[in-house]
Amino acid sequence: MRRGERRGPGAALGKAALEEQPPPQPNGGANPADAVGERPPPPGAERDGPGLRRSTESEVYDDGTNTFFWRAHTLTVLFILTCALGYVTLLEETPQDTAYNTKRGIVASILVFLCFGVTQAKDGPFSRPHPAYWRFWLCVSVVYELFLIFILFQTVQDGRQFMKYIDPHLGVPLPERDYGGNCLIYDPGNETDPFHNIWDKLDGFVPAHFFGWYLKTLMIRDWWMCMIISVMFEFLEYSLEHQLPNFSECWWDHWIMDVILCNGLGIYCGMKTLSWLSLKTYKWQGLWNIPTYKGKMKRIVFQFTPYSWVKFEWKPASSLRRWLAVCGIIFVFLLAELNTFYLKFVLWMPPEHYLVLLRLVFFVNVGGVAMREIYDFMDDPKFHKKLGQQAWLVAAITATEFLIVVKYDPYTLTLSLPFYITQCWILGIILVLTWTAWRFFIRDITLRYKEIRRQKQEHKYEKDKCLSNGDGHSSMLEEQNGNKLRERKL
Repeated sequence: MRRGERRGPGAALGKAALEEQPPPQPNGGANPADAVGERPPPPGAERDGPGLRRSTESEVYDDGTNTFFWRAHTLTVLFILTCALGYVTLLEETPQDTAYNTKRGIVASILVFLCFGVTQAKDGPFSRPHPAYWRFWLCVSVVYELFLIFILFQTVQDGRQFMKYIDPHLGVPLPERDYGGNCLIYDPGNETDPFHNIWDKLDGFVPAHFFGWYLKTLMIRDWWMCMIISVMFEFLEYSLEHQLPNFSECWWDHWIMDVILCNGLGIYCGMKTLSWLSLKTYKWQGLWNIPTYKGKMKRIVFQFTPYSWVKFEWKPASSLRRWLAVCGIIFVFLLAELNTFYLKFVLWMPPEHYLVLLRLVFFVNVGGVAMREIYDFMDDPKFHKKLGQQAWLVAAITATEFLIVVKYDPYTLTLSLPFYITQCWILGIILVLTWTAWRFFIRDITLRYKEIRRQKQEHKYEKDKCLSNGDGHSSMLEEQNGNKLRERKL
């Protein structure tokens, strides 16, 4: 491809992987679009310029530079890995400590698997800052899922005590902090600081809420879905505060600090960022092809931005399949949020422990890839015939975490809901099922019946008009042919 030539976001270039890189054909054959550097257009694609692309995809300009940074280094990694293992085997004396050797052996096994995955795993939909970065998190997902499976197969006592091998301070029951209590915004009884209740709530979780929802908005890319998940999680906290004490919060903590300030501001900033990314010009040049130092520095910074952009249009009311898919996404999102609190409760991990933070960092990195793969699978099922690998792993991890919670503390999960909470959830479920039945079944049947009735009235009018003109025989034949055509369509 000539330098400065325009192409669609799905074009296959010399770089390792792009956001719209097509997967290999199931039969092992070449993709017909490879000859022109474009992927086959999905349904509803629009023609724009020399290639076909979806209307929600951005245009990409690339000079096709393929530097050392983008080349595969499988032999280099294999050589370094072999040298490291050889050094441990031949030059390092093995300590006579069984526990230490066991830990080091497990860590070394994980590192070898990560090296293999980073160099050999299949690329995902993202390519910036480098495809190897996303392959690394894919392999971390596999390791984390295997760790969860191991914990799941232990007894409750052994599983909690096993956490001591990771951190000796774990394995001890910790009381949950109660966020409820005095809910007065202005406490006249405290003359020194009447607003002490507000200052007590302004801890490190406030910026965590904001940045968390900012990143979730970049994953979901839809304002309505983000607000629904945000509000529904507050309702879940109301519903489950009899199970976990830290779900008990003041009303203004739920709706003002969480929904409006932290979550709402994070969603707003995320939507502004999405608007900028959708309007941004994606024009890429090789670093050594840029003449000025300012341009080189700008190019290095932009390496950590997306290579191209796809605007998500979920359209949940367009079909039953998309409606069920969106409902499933919201359900898994809420379940993953609840797992954060229940896991640290059943495994006795304090909220400020680094493992809790690492889990959140993990989901931040894998969540964006998983959402993109789910959207492609839902929006273009003819081209993406199976669910993406990262989305599959995220769903498996979320389910395994929930099973651990069920096994380790079934008593807490089986605490009955208060009667008024049960009534509210039953009412909400009935409303959702009623709307689903009306929108995708009753409404379609009604519209189909009205259309058939309108067509019959039109043909009756045409028949009467033809009879008045003395052409009854031909009109009867036309009516019979029309009825047959309508039966075939129906």
